Amino acid sequence: MLSPLGPVSLTGTDAGLAAVTFLEEAVAATPAAHVPDCLREARQQLAAYFGRELRAFRLTYDVARGTDFQRQVWAALRDVDYGHTASYLEVARQLGNPGAVRAVGAANGQNPLGVVWPCHRIIGANGTLTGYAGGLWRKQWLLAFEQPAQQAELF
Repeated sequence: MLSPLGPVSLTGTDAGLAAVTFLEEAVAATPAAHVPDCLREARQQLAAYFGRELRAFRLTYDVARGTDFQRQVWAALRDVDYGHTASYLEVARQLGNPGAVRAVGAANGQNPLGVVWPCHRIIGANGTLTGYAGGLWRKQWLLAFEQPAQQAELF
């Protein structure tokens, strides 16, 4: 699917969405007859998100990868509301392990469901934008996009 940030690949099974990945260039789409319902729903919800009609995703997931710790971090991402940020340190503290800041960052970087599980909302403790698997410019755009006062500047 196309987004304001370029092409996005959606991967999943009949059981749920498995990955959301930003691409540098478009690829051929899967014929509609072979697309699981969960991907149709994910596409609709992402379109609604980018259309400013949706702030929280309600999808089924089928993510088979990830360590227990990564899964804990990915679950914590979903607690950071639209328009807000949290630091890697805050996530580590939320998980009861304030010394795991770098591990939280590494797990955040392995998030298979970017935007949907909002890893772009996780920033450095000093407010700096650090790393984003989709490119730091996309992280900056997403954070600005979610701020009401800046919405008119994005289009």
